[in-house]
Amino acid sequence: MSNYQWGPQDITAPTRKALRQVGAEKGLVLEDVQTGWVGAVIRTEKSGGLHLMVLEDGRGRTRSFELGFGFLLEGEPVEVIPAVKASAPAVRRTASGSVAVPNQRARTARASRIWVEGKHDAELVEKVWGDDLRVEGIVVEPLHGVDDLASAIRDFAPGPGRRLGILVDHLVAGSKESRIAAEAMAVPGAAGNVLIVGHPYVDVWQAIKPQVIGRQSWPVVPRHEDWKTGILKGLGWPHRDHTDVALGWKKLLGSVRTYADLEPTLLGRVEEVIDFLTLP
Repeated sequence: MSNYQWGPQDITAPTRKALRQVGAEKGLVLEDVQTGWVGAVIRTEKSGGLHLMVLEDGRGRTRSFELGFGFLLEGEPVEVIPAVKASAPAVRRTASGSVAVPNQRARTARASRIWVEGKHDAELVEKVWGDDLRVEGIVVEPLHGVDDLASAIRDFAPGPGRRLGILVDHLVAGSKESRIAAEAMAVPGAAGNVLIVGHPYVDVWQAIKPQVIGRQSWPVVPRHEDWKTGILKGLGWPHRDHTDVALGWKKLLGSVRTYADLEPTLLGRVEEVIDFLTLP
């Protein structure tokens, strides 16, 4: 008789091979090992605390089975688990806050236009509303000043289907700009086809919230001093010439990411203009 003593090291518990998990996707063909039933998944449901799937055979008959073990997929034993629901794709929004239209090609430009006072105004509108305007086929054009606005409107010849939305700086009661706007709206064809709106700021730079560059407010510029030069000086940025002004604007515009970086007094006016040009 052997004197060998059995120990725990001599006993190896049987291991269960991990089966491949498959989701109970609609159309998946499975075979129930116990009954031999073969069918395609047509739906899953919960009943009495159990997660069930309904299999439909080739004759259109259906039978319910509890998810789990005991199924073959193309002859391979598998564990059937609930199908993973695809998460809804994140909604992408444009800088203006609108829902972005995927793979949307730019629309052929309308005859209608948005006019703004200068290059900086046009670049800011493009930065925030550019995606929306391309979908709508609206072109933004800088006027380089509004002193002769009535003549420009007359040359444009507005009418039905050929509208103008005009954004003017410093459009407040009693200002030179308010007088120019009133004269411009007297041009034949302007009524109903031209909309002139504006913001209260001396320059569109002020329509950008100063917080985007780490300031609580914009510097105050003396009345006798060029406004942009005075702003740059107050910010401590280079301000010697037009090149410094251009670089200062580039830095400021680069700080704008979305509509939330702009003052509501500009946001509302631009949206008003876009609605005017796109609504019947």
